[in-house]
Amino acid sequence: MSVAFRRDSDEEHLEPKFEIPIPPGPNLVTARGLASIRSKVSEGEAALPGITNEVQLAAAKRDLRYWRTRQATAQLAPPPSGKSVEFGSRVTFLLKGKRRTITIVGDDEADPKADLIAFTAPLAKAMMQAEPGEILPFGGEADAIEILEIAI
Repeated sequence: MSVAFRRDSDEEHLEPKFEIPIPPGPNLVTARGLASIRSKVSEGEAALPGITNEVQLAAAKRDLRYWRTRQATAQLAPPPSGKSVEFGSRVTFLLKGKRRTITIVGDDEADPKADLIAFTAPLAKAMMQAEPGEILPFGGEADAIEILEIAI
């Protein structure tokens, strides 16, 4: 039979639903980041029994698979020393003359609006292991970043 005469169900034409992508590399977390992941797993598990809509249930299960994977692979990073820029450090610096303060955190905890920058972000990578007073290249400029202060 020709496909022109066959009635396909509407579901065959829906956009496929893919898994939430897992960031590459190690899943380093702060203590706060690990607590957040555990909370999301607990919330997801608690919500599943109350979901009756098939589409919403599939989305909730997909989210829960992501957070369970992130919990299983989480590596609690050691506290920073405060001597140089490390995972978990709060860094005050000048970027092209503008003063900023950020905290370097794990991928799932990152929130640039709250000045929480993932350790995998180019800005964080550029500053890793730097000490106060150092001037660093970034974005094609030789002296774009000056590290002012490092806190724990």
